[in-house]
Amino acid sequence: MSMKVREIAELLGAKVAGDRERVIDGVAALDDAQPDELSFAEGSRQVAKIASSQAGCVLVPPETSLPGKTLIEVAQPKVAFVQAAEALLPPQLPTASPHPTAVISPQAQLKEDVGVGPHSLIERGALVGKGTRLGASVTVGEDAKIGNGCRLYDGVKIYPGVTVGDRVILHAGVVLGSDGFGYVFADGAHRKFPQLGGLVIEDDVEIGANSTVDRGSLGTTRIGEGTKIDNLVQIAHNVQIGKHCIVAAQTGISGSVVIEDGVVIGGQAGILSGKVIRRGQVVWGTPARPMEEFKRQFKYLSFLPEYIGRIRKLTRQKRG
Repeated sequence: MSMKVREIAELLGAKVAGDRERVIDGVAALDDAQPDELSFAEGSRQVAKIASSQAGCVLVPPETSLPGKTLIEVAQPKVAFVQAAEALLPPQLPTASPHPTAVISPQAQLKEDVGVGPHSLIERGALVGKGTRLGASVTVGEDAKIGNGCRLYDGVKIYPGVTVGDRVILHAGVVLGSDGFGYVFADGAHRKFPQLGGLVIEDDVEIGANSTVDRGSLGTTRIGEGTKIDNLVQIAHNVQIGKHCIVAAQTGISGSVVIEDGVVIGGQAGILSGKVIRRGQVVWGTPARPMEEFKRQFKYLSFLPEYIGRIRKLTRQKRG
């Protein structure tokens, strides 16, 4: 949608320098933005680039002055850019009605303004909240509960009994509530341990494409409010993830791990079963460890070939 610069400023509660009536149709990076697009600049290096940018309007820190440019002064340009982008680029949602090829149990309950894409399946006892949209080939299992204002992209699979909160985004191929990897070796064979627990996804969680979250074995797996999970992440049974955490791509979290609020987990991290990651930590690596410790160990490892060479030289000199 289009907005005038003054309308964007009103949305952000900010003041304008320049052409208040300029029409903005989209958003872009500062280097690529066109005269009808909004961008942002944080820090002196980015602010210096505004002079050569074609952007129609730029969100800038307070007290930024660039004659001839249209600017909106805000305390946090990047945060304000997100808010403005949400207004300028509302999400494209499926039609708010079931597709003719969707299969919906008569015992399922769909609230108002629910969209169900082609070839999707909603089983008996399932509940889909107001304003939620399901893409193509989505499965919502028996007695699963999906909250209000959620977005489930194509191919999402929700197993029976899973609970999903409000405003949750699940990208293509997400699987919620699959069995945990639990076996007992007896009489020469691996026997499956019961996977009878639950899975709760709290409000405002986003889970990236082809990530999986297992149900609890006997207890409940839980993903806390506002947590964001990247693509290709595996979260095992009975894991507890706190609020507003970040889990980057290709991370693997073993069973019964506890991750407290505000934790950041770097890409390809591996977290061992039963480990506790404390509130606000940033961890990385396999096994995952505090970021500063990981950096220090990685630095030493990078010198390992040099150290080995020195040791071999000293050994030869000693033998000689």
